[in-house]
Amino acid sequence: MLVDEMPIATFESPPPASGAPCPPGARPQPAQQVRSQVFNVRLASSAGRHDAAGVLLRRMYAWRGYALDPAARQDGGRVTFYAETDGELVGTMSLALDLHGRLPADENFADCLAPLRLAGRRLCEPSRLAIDKGMSKRVFAALIHISYLYAHRLRRFSDYVIEVNPRHVAFYQRMLGFSDFGGERDCSRVGAPAVLLRLPLDVMGEQIRRWGGSFDAAGAERSFYPYFFPLREEAGITARLAALCQGEDAA
Repeated sequence: MLVDEMPIATFESPPPASGAPCPPGARPQPAQQVRSQVFNVRLASSAGRHDAAGVLLRRMYAWRGYALDPAARQDGGRVTFYAETDGELVGTMSLALDLHGRLPADENFADCLAPLRLAGRRLCEPSRLAIDKGMSKRVFAALIHISYLYAHRLRRFSDYVIEVNPRHVAFYQRMLGFSDFGGERDCSRVGAPAVLLRLPLDVMGEQIRRWGGSFDAAGAERSFYPYFFPLREEAGITARLAALCQGEDAA
């Protein structure tokens, strides 16, 4: 197997439970129409995979009534992860890295981000998140967990900042622990209002250590963290991710 074909992580997911929270960007679908599936999460290292991710994004954004800014190719300041099952792409997210003092969120919230940089915080911005219809919470959780490992464990970034539609603020606060960091402003990139949220990655790490892989506790803990990978799997996932990134750097 070539390095760029190696999955970062593989997992089996049952159908979503009836009434389970649906991640923003995903269409709800009755659980009985979805069977248990095996998913792989990979790094989008080819133009074809980026194009496929863009198709999924445009479909999900159009369903929500949003515009979409032109797709950005992966470079040193952006990585894209995707989830697939049976060769079909069903989820994607990108991570913009603050390597040169500029993130997409600076377009609307530069005054909020500047003090964090002055304090020595290293910022990255999850964006372009889309989950296909009928997918379980584990797909969303896997993409977020792997982006955390890449950003915090491998690249030593300290904070997630994210722009979300106001109606999704409560979801990100309740399910991942983000907090409001900039209020509501117009976002020209998607033609809709946006709220800036922040989550220190050490706080995310604490929640992963406490809840990751504890699926049986999902009834008691209402966040997405029980659907993250178990802590014992992080070392293997991080090692595969590091190998993929080394392959990208050498290419």
